[in-house]
Formats: sequence, structure tokens, C-alpha cells
Amino acid sequence: MAFHIVLVEPEIPANTGNISRTCAATGTHLHLVRPLGFQTDDKTLKRAGLDYWHSVKLEYHDSFDEVLEMYKEHRFFFATTKAKKRYTEFTFQDGDFFVFGKETKGLPEELLRQHPETLLRLPMSDNVRSLNLSNSAAIMLYEGLRQTGFEGLD
Repeated sequence: MAFHIVLVEPEIPANTGNISRTCAATGTHLHLVRPLGFQTDDKTLKRAGLDYWHSVKLEYHDSFDEVLEMYKEHRFFFATTKAKKRYTEFTFQDGDFFVFGKETKGLPEELLRQHPETLLRLPMSDNVRSLNLSNSAAIMLYEGLRQTGFEGLD
């Protein structure tokens, strides 16, 4: 098994490319939910992922409901600045999904209302609206990896 990162309607190719590189380095599965704000042959996307795309376990989905249906036996955690609990207040396990929304709007309100117990956030000052998507994904993923002993990683 492995962790999973889901990007719901990502807009910035460099963020997705950076996240793909993190996924390649950690054996994490990457799920991209359409519509995407870029073409998958975008040179910025490829440049950010460098030459690691062949190592990314990548799936495309037409909706987030499709992801939920395909992986209904898994646990899903939803990153949002609106969460009450910090990401460090959860215990993660192999196979968990970390779900992130688009850079400009985050996850849809309806999705947040449907999953109130698994909303998590990164602590930060009130001076900014949010952290960069690729940084947020890496921070939460590495907490999950830390909690599971970095199994399979050197």
C-alpha cells in the first residue's frame, strides 16, 4: 500500500509537477480530478516534475465522487484553511488519502460539509490566506510517512 494525494481541479501546472516529484520520491499515488487548469503535456508541468514522471503512480478521474467510489474502503482527509483541527491531531495509516482543492478556491463547500470529521489544516498566521499547494501536500504527506515509520524509504 501507499499514501495517496488527490488534487481536485488543480490550476497551476508547476504545483502539480512539484507534487508529482514528491509522489515519485515517496511511492505515493497521485490522483488528478478533472477539469485541470492546464494540459498534461504542458512544458511547465513536465519541467516541475523533471524526469520523474515515469515513476509517478498517476490516475485521472472525471469527478471526486469517482475517486470515493473506487476507493471506498480507504480513509480520506481533506485539507482546508477552514478546518478546526490541525493535521498533527490525526493518526494516519498506510493507504490514507490526502485531498486538496484548487489553488484559487480550495475544496468545494459541499465536500467540506460532507466530511466534517476529517477536515485538517496547517497552522499559520492570519497574514496570508493559505500556503502553496505543493508545500501543503508535502508537509501533510511527510507527517503521514513519519507516523508510519517512513516504511520503504531510506
